[in-house]
Amino acid sequence: MAWNEPGNGDKDPWGKRGNDGPPDLDEVVRNLQRKLGGLFGGGKTSGGDDNSSNNSPIGIGLIAAIILVVWLFSGLYIVEPAERGVELRFGAYTNTTMPGPHWHIPFPIESVEKVDVEGIRTVNIGYRSSGGKSAGNVQSESLMLTEDENIIDLKVEVQFHVTSAADYLFNVENPDLTLRKMTESAVREIVGQTTMDNVFQTGRSEMAKKAETLLQTLLEDYGTGLVVTSFNMPDIQPPAQVQAAFADVVKAGADKVRKTNDAEAYANDILPRARGRGFRIVQEAEGYQSQVVAKAKGETSRFLQVMQEYEKAPAITKERLYLDTMESVYSKSQNVLVDLSKDSNNVLYLPLDRMRAPSSLSPARIDLGNMTTYPSTGTTSTSSSSARDDARSRGGR
Repeated sequence: MAWNEPGNGDKDPWGKRGNDGPPDLDEVVRNLQRKLGGLFGGGKTSGGDDNSSNNSPIGIGLIAAIILVVWLFSGLYIVEPAERGVELRFGAYTNTTMPGPHWHIPFPIESVEKVDVEGIRTVNIGYRSSGGKSAGNVQSESLMLTEDENIIDLKVEVQFHVTSAADYLFNVENPDLTLRKMTESAVREIVGQTTMDNVFQTGRSEMAKKAETLLQTLLEDYGTGLVVTSFNMPDIQPPAQVQAAFADVVKAGADKVRKTNDAEAYANDILPRARGRGFRIVQEAEGYQSQVVAKAKGETSRFLQVMQEYEKAPAITKERLYLDTMESVYSKSQNVLVDLSKDSNNVLYLPLDRMRAPSSLSPARIDLGNMTTYPSTGTTSTSSSSARDDARSRGGR
């Protein structure tokens, strides 16, 4: 039934509905004010005005006490294990707190700033990384000039952490940006003192050490409160415009090193053998020299001894020398003895080619009785029985 229909009692839904409807909003506010006034000792004025009341000193003090307690509790703070707390009093540094619960005079008198001193931070020079991967090159940072006026494209990765929270906050305005600029300055200084060949061949590790030392010195001089934990040069390349030519130069250098190593290996193989052969020849020459000298000395000594004996008995010594000489000569020659006791004009045939064989050095005796003789017509034969038979068949004697 609608509220304005006959028989509804002319009840307005936005008006008072007795016990069945919600209380009036103004009444609820007035009741709340009365309860709060009674709580803090307030009372109605003699005029009976509900909107005017006087607060007692006890209520004001209680409110002030609650506010003071809440303000004092706002000074409690906890420093995490990896952090350091820096307390400031009216903006000036007062103290550095270690991990654990602490209290300071609440704001606006004192405040606390927490700094992570154990987290490793990274700064990239020459490129930017996203998710552990390179997100793009920054040529304004990566292109650097070497000592011999060549340009290289160099990328640097620096890792660091905070050692002094107070220095990190107050000595420089932006420590991370300052570290980036210092790193770029240190690297450019070291690269400017190194030739391009050394940069690409053997100078990378040495450059990294020098740049790290120089960067740490700058950080300490400026009092940044930072310390470098790792300094890497992950990539060094020539500019893109000359990479092909530089690749040829690098290949030629590698070929040179390979050829040099091959030559050194060959030298290491041939030289010891040549030295050994030369040493052997020298030793053989020295041995031959010793042998010849010793033999000459021996012959000289023997000659002197023979001469002494010759002076004592010339005839006997001469005969003995003759016999010794003939003995030496005949001992080295093939001798053939022919018995000529029977007179004969026949020509003898001797098989000298067989009798002078190298295996037989003893004198051979030929008995003419067993030899076949022929007239002096030049007929030849052998000393064998078959030869004699053949000679008889031809009319020989």
